[in-house]
Amino acid sequence: MADLRAVVEQLKKERDKLNRAIAALIGSTSRSGGGGRRKLSAAARERIAAAQRKRWAKFKRKKG
Repeated sequence: MADLRAVVEQLKKERDKLNRAIAALIGSTSRSGGGGRRKLSAAARERIAAAQRKRWAKFKRKKG
């Protein structure tokens, strides 16, 4: 009976090791895949838009 417990304990350790490896693989693919987009606040979008409008105005002044 003690031998069976040792086998079960060894299998549990291997299962835990495999679960950690799977979690690491899943975590690395979800982070490096770039699947999700970062969310900007409305204020940040407005700052970016204002800066782009300023760049375009400068470009048009030089061109015209």
